[in-house]
Amino acid sequence: MSRVVHVVGIGTGSPDHVTAQAVAALRACDVFLVADKREATESLVAVRRDLCAALLEPGSYRFVTVRDPERGPDARRDAAQYRAGVDAWHTERARRYAEVMDGLPDGAVVGFLVWGDPAFYDSTIRIVEAVGRLTPVTVRVVPGISAVQVLAAEHGIVLNGIGGPVHVTTGRRLVEEWRPDLGTVVVMLDAGLRCLELLDRAPDLHVHWGAQLGLPGQVLRAGRLADVADDLVTTRAAVRGRDGWVMDTYALTLPDDDA
Repeated sequence: MSRVVHVVGIGTGSPDHVTAQAVAALRACDVFLVADKREATESLVAVRRDLCAALLEPGSYRFVTVRDPERGPDARRDAAQYRAGVDAWHTERARRYAEVMDGLPDGAVVGFLVWGDPAFYDSTIRIVEAVGRLTPVTVRVVPGISAVQVLAAEHGIVLNGIGGPVHVTTGRRLVEEWRPDLGTVVVMLDAGLRCLELLDRAPDLHVHWGAQLGLPGQVLRAGRLADVADDLVTTRAAVRGRDGWVMDTYALTLPDDDA
């Protein structure tokens, strides 16, 4: 029998970001599987628990943590090594999730709580598809408010210039991809603020940056990148020191990109 699996976007940590469709999906779940990424992200699991406690009936669900496999030193890998490492990580993750699901009661509905929206730089859909190659599943995906949307809202900005494009990429790809005609460039998954490497090429770049978006510890910074660079480095380190982790997103624009 095929097991029903809900992949639910939960926004960036605030219950206010969870849509009515997402709440209905969460209420249909009996078990939430959560990756155990060790102490560094313990508070991220706590945020998910708190969110469910705020939205769901006590005793109507349970959390099962699944030890996350080691991923490896991505920063020191070339493109081929990076892709191979991610594929291996996904495969092992899928195996562990399938093993847990096979041990659940027949008919138990499984949920995955996805930070932001499942469509943006998140591996859950791919991993659940891989699970389906090991044990039968019926997958239902619910969108969520992404960090990209929250960043724009918290800064009160429009991401695109009038009729202009928006380019979304990762810190790993930013330096090689950036060029002025891309319009607004939104950067996710940047552990090293690689935007600072663009200062010589584009000294007039402006940045809208946010960390822990949607959470009580949210921090925002904006300005000409050259002017706020040192503050970004210091602030990001302070957030990591305070919380043990940092999730940040930023948008880069040139003055002519203004909407």
